Amino acid sequence: MSIKTAIIGAGGMAAYHISGFRQAGAEVVAIADVNREAAEKCAAKNGIPKVFADVAEMLRSTPSLDAVSVIVPNKFHAPLSIQALEAGKHVFCEKPPAINAELAARMKDAAERAKKTLMFNFNNRARPESYAMREYLADGSVGRINSCQAKWIRRCGIPGFGGWFTTKALSGGGALVDLLHMIDLGIHFMGYPEPAHVLARTYDDFIKDKGFKGPWGIPDVEKGIVDVEAAAHGFVTFKTGQALTFHISWAELNKGEEVSVSFQGTKAGGLVQRLFRTDGDDGSAVDALELYTQEHGRSVNRSVVVAPDETMGRARSAMNFIRAIEGKEAPLNTPAEAVSLMRIIDGAYESARTGKPVSLS
Repeated sequence: MSIKTAIIGAGGMAAYHISGFRQAGAEVVAIADVNREAAEKCAAKNGIPKVFADVAEMLRSTPSLDAVSVIVPNKFHAPLSIQALEAGKHVFCEKPPAINAELAARMKDAAERAKKTLMFNFNNRARPESYAMREYLADGSVGRINSCQAKWIRRCGIPGFGGWFTTKALSGGGALVDLLHMIDLGIHFMGYPEPAHVLARTYDDFIKDKGFKGPWGIPDVEKGIVDVEAAAHGFVTFKTGQALTFHISWAELNKGEEVSVSFQGTKAGGLVQRLFRTDGDDGSAVDALELYTQEHGRSVNRSVVVAPDETMGRARSAMNFIRAIEGKEAPLNTPAEAVSLMRIIDGAYESARTGKPVSLS
């Protein structure tokens, strides 16, 4: 029998979850949103039979449900995921895992108690470029990655003013939390070593300047809260001796949007990159996958061609969740990795606040 799934949250990411679940052979049987009208519109558009305004009611009245997606503002990731896990459901949660490491750890514990799958939509791990790069990592072509550079920068990419994105109590932070994908992907390529220290700085230049608003996101909220950073820069060391730098921004005077991980290994360097002609416009993006080696005394730069993916791995990530539940694929991410990532994010904010390096040991 097919896996029966439900969606919690009728926002824009729901379409990718629905598509990925269905491509993997799962059914989408219900959707819940506190805004019932939004849930009804999403259900009508995507052919979902049941609509709820209350998650508890959905879980009670749909006993055949196997799994749920959590697609809501960051503050509610942990409580809703834990509620679903305690109801015996597998959970696929949007990023970030939670607004801090403590809550991410509670989610991990809840999944272990329930003996259910808990995964997060780190969709960049599911891009064709990432699948291909893992093959080069697995066959030894790269060797050990010593250093890595994670970057997601935008020039004009603030996702609305005064809404939950810019309200720290709801989001957990600004650009660093929202665009943590490349930090995750870089550490993923490195083998997710245990972090040792982080040194970081955050900047709020332009965070209230509406000239730096992105072409997507949510409507502005008049007199809403804007108390998060526009950009973050940092350096992470790991107990293995590896190191990672990160450069993340919604609004900074860059040439334009760049999403990339580059690294230097003992046998080869590499790059996974997406460049945008227009910030936030996936249709304007150009992808690259490259390897850098020395052969016969010569520098060799390889450009690796993979199939394009307009969804940037979003649908494939949801497919992996279903296949992981079924035992057909290994999960692309784990709760332990999510906790480790959030410890780095928490440490980066603490370092920015104090001006000092933070120990993560």
